[in-house]
Amino acid sequence: MAKDSPRTTKTSRVASNPSVSIWAAQCGKCYKWRKISTQEEFEEIRSKFNEEPFHCENKPNGSCDDPADIEYDSSHTWAIDKPNQPKTPTGFKRELYLRSDYSKMDAYYITPSGKKLRSTNEVAAFLQQNPEYSDLSTSNFSFKSPKIMDDTIPSSSTK
Repeated sequence: MAKDSPRTTKTSRVASNPSVSIWAAQCGKCYKWRKISTQEEFEEIRSKFNEEPFHCENKPNGSCDDPADIEYDSSHTWAIDKPNQPKTPTGFKRELYLRSDYSKMDAYYITPSGKKLRSTNEVAAFLQQNPEYSDLSTSNFSFKSPKIMDDTIPSSSTK
């Protein structure tokens, strides 16, 4: 469901900037890919995908008769996110980084204070140390990695 940024020079194991540059969802009726305006909107679609599959009509003035917004091809490396993951809690940010060897993406959460959380254990410790987030639990966070689509990995990669 997500498409990452164009290929860049590989200098480290994990990129220093989030890797996703385009958010997209595939229509469950016509199977065309539609760009999603924001990560928040994408996460809303993803969080309830099984109960409410995405359709072109979900977009303002959307129609399956319209041409696809983007085409699935190897001009970018694609990563398909798993459906029904929780939306990122308000005030937090979820970032995805493509490893330079194209083996996988790493998910991190940035807290409202700017601290990067790299695992469920770090989330649990943060929540315990910050009682103002007592309405949240570790189940509000998902570190599941989107699947890198092998047929879009550059042939020059080290994978």
